[in-house]
Amino acid sequence: MGQRVGIGAVAVAVVALLAGCAGPSDGDLTDDWGMLPAAGPFVPEAGVCQVADAAAQVALAVYQPVECSVPHRVETVHVGVFVTKRSGPPAVGSTEFRGAFVDCDKRTTRYVGDDWRAGRLRLWVAVPSLSGWAAGSRWYRCDLTEVTTVEAGAEVVVRTGSLRDALVGESPLRLGCQQSRQDRGGGVSTLLPVDCGTRHDAEFVGVWQSPDLPYPSRDADWAPFYAGCRSEVAHFVEVPDDVFLRLRTDVVVRPPAADRWEAGDRGVRCYLWLSGRQVTGSLTGAGPARLPVRTR
Repeated sequence: MGQRVGIGAVAVAVVALLAGCAGPSDGDLTDDWGMLPAAGPFVPEAGVCQVADAAAQVALAVYQPVECSVPHRVETVHVGVFVTKRSGPPAVGSTEFRGAFVDCDKRTTRYVGDDWRAGRLRLWVAVPSLSGWAAGSRWYRCDLTEVTTVEAGAEVVVRTGSLRDALVGESPLRLGCQQSRQDRGGGVSTLLPVDCGTRHDAEFVGVWQSPDLPYPSRDADWAPFYAGCRSEVAHFVEVPDDVFLRLRTDVVVRPPAADRWEAGDRGVRCYLWLSGRQVTGSLTGAGPARLPVRTR
């Protein structure tokens, strides 16, 4: 049978251990220890990356930041703070959530060096979990991912390296020349990126920032979107933004999906579309000679 140690022996051992660790004492152990920092709610870091996919709500239990030099799916651009008395995290479509998206939109554009929609990028806004909010967390997180395409069916890319300044100058992430694939009705179903040195019939021209309009559901709702993108075409090619622009080129309008519109995303991707003819080389700054008025 094993030996049993009496309570007195344990007490002596503990006192000896304390005496050996603490050094000289005035006899009052309580005033020899520094104050422990007060426990606070969980707040994520900015400028780090995450292996996990982007999520609408983030709990401490699944928070695992990594250096952006290792493979990851998400990069946190900024962490902001909600000022609200809500009993739970703001829902998508609420005033607070949309305000957070607007802030993340601006900060992400500065972070990558251009409107993030000009590249194969997607912005997400994450908020605390219900339990995190109850514990006092009031942050929102601006998360950025690289995607395989900005068309339907996009998948998140597992990447290495930060996206900071990713759209400064030439970048493989930048949208550029495209080749259209048409649907049965003659409209554009898909745009496929191509080298501008090859023959193509479309090109990304910029982002039109829509005012706070309802999400388009009827033909008439699309009128301001097409007008906005035509102005982007005129500015990109450097041709007059007048009634004859429709005779120079068509446009392809790509607003964000309905759920992202509800979240506060108002950036509309715009493309010129030559619909029936092709060119070689970019049309940026090309002027009227390379984008003439077509009479038929």
